[in-house]
Amino acid sequence: MYKLLALDIDGTLLTSGKVVSPRVRQSLDAARAAGLQLVLVTGRRYPAARRVAELTGAEVPLVLHNGALVVEQGRVLRCRPLSRETARKVIEIGRGCDADPVVHHGARAEGRLLVEGVRPSNTLLAYYLDKSHPDVTVVQDLCAALLEDPIQVMFGGALDAMDALLPRLQHALATEVRVERTVYPREGVGILDVLHAEVNKAEALRFLQRRWSITASETLAIGDNWNDHAMLREAGLGLVMGNADPAMLELGLPVLPTNDQDGVAHAIERYVLGVA
Repeated sequence: MYKLLALDIDGTLLTSGKVVSPRVRQSLDAARAAGLQLVLVTGRRYPAARRVAELTGAEVPLVLHNGALVVEQGRVLRCRPLSRETARKVIEIGRGCDADPVVHHGARAEGRLLVEGVRPSNTLLAYYLDKSHPDVTVVQDLCAALLEDPIQVMFGGALDAMDALLPRLQHALATEVRVERTVYPREGVGILDVLHAEVNKAEALRFLQRRWSITASETLAIGDNWNDHAMLREAGLGLVMGNADPAMLELGLPVLPTNDQDGVAHAIERYVLGVA
């Protein structure tokens, strides 16, 4: 019934320990043997997503930056960057809200990051940038350092700060951008990804469906956060992980066990392999 499986990475494919469990790996192997096409659809940049793809045991196409970059067999199929002019506006709005902007560069999937610095109190971004070393460059002025159109501008931090920044970005930039929101209520933190106005995971998935001659009704999608929402709604079957934001669990989508309970394997076994 399904020919394409679109999987989010963090909170979905990976456990809370950032590994692919043996049962999930086994189910992915069985699904591919049955002819299912797998694509990882994530907010991650290429270097980080590629390492996860290797854990699945096979070459996997990647939708990155929430749809802004699409990579197949290590080759960039499509890049939809944010214009420099718009990115500068985003940076200024973030500065006005005391938020720390991180600019993602690299139309050829280099995965480069530009920052002016991060407040010591912003432990989420400090951790993220530390994990992204050596792809991080510290500059004096982000706006002046924008010599090419970036892929996105990212903000991260406490949930209340991100909730305050989101409407300001949406109001000031209206149709110029799309802001994807990822929240972790248990940890009290969130991420805002500011992208080209036409970019999201669902749109990138449609691009690949056309490329592979697969319909939406033949697509199974699994995710755990708000940046997955459009993709889950547009798939033939969209499933939400049991560890998702409680508000997402109330949207009416079928709910799987959590990422630490092999939720992805449960979905594959039931909807792809036909295991009761």
